[in-house]
Amino acid sequence: MDVEAGKRAVRERVWAALDRADAVAPPGAAGHIPSFVGANVAAHRLEKLDVWRRAAVVKANPDKAQLPVREAALREQKLLYMAVPRIATPEPFYQLDPAKVGVDAAASKRAAEIAPTVGPATMRPVDIVVCGTVAVDRRGVRIGKGAGFSDIEMGLLAEVGLLGPHTTIVTTVHQLQVVDDELPETEHDFRVDLIITPDEMIRCEPSPRPPGIIWEHLSEEKIRSIPVLAAQQEQRA
Repeated sequence: MDVEAGKRAVRERVWAALDRADAVAPPGAAGHIPSFVGANVAAHRLEKLDVWRRAAVVKANPDKAQLPVREAALREQKLLYMAVPRIATPEPFYQLDPAKVGVDAAASKRAAEIAPTVGPATMRPVDIVVCGTVAVDRRGVRIGKGAGFSDIEMGLLAEVGLLGPHTTIVTTVHQLQVVDDELPETEHDFRVDLIITPDEMIRCEPSPRPPGIIWEHLSEEKIRSIPVLAAQQEQRA
């Protein structure tokens, strides 16, 4: 079984397990970063950690599962960068400055209404990345929903030095999303440092991180569909 087929099998298995356990709200995990029951409890667990308390700049995904974490960041006066869904704008991150927006801006739809978008060239170094996940193993290897946007976002930030050894990568998930078997991974995949569930915190071993965008792993169609990549490709030509 190749890596992509292996990832698909894991996604299907975890989505089905979540649905059987009524562990997502609203029901229906398949195709999504699961909006898991207990997401607020996992966020509270993260908020208690020193690494969170020290962080001044947070980058997060826009999915509902991580909404409580994004709300906490704004409530605690942290600068929050949230990825534009599908990286669909030339400047692919919303900049949420708690001095200028309320906690309600943590919701993706509200951010789209009121927040400016920015690109890596004008962003500050990131202290904590919070990512959405479908499945993660105890080494920190994660699988998303399959579109590859999180890997691209991380690559964009890593290329200009906004991510580095100082950055802690976190995912919040349901306990059923933590798997005991080792997940497949590729060169462009990044691992997480901390896994936070409503029940426990798992600290993973440090691991090398992709240095930036791995262009040979991207199809021409994918590059053309993401404005910031299309612009970079033109500059590289």
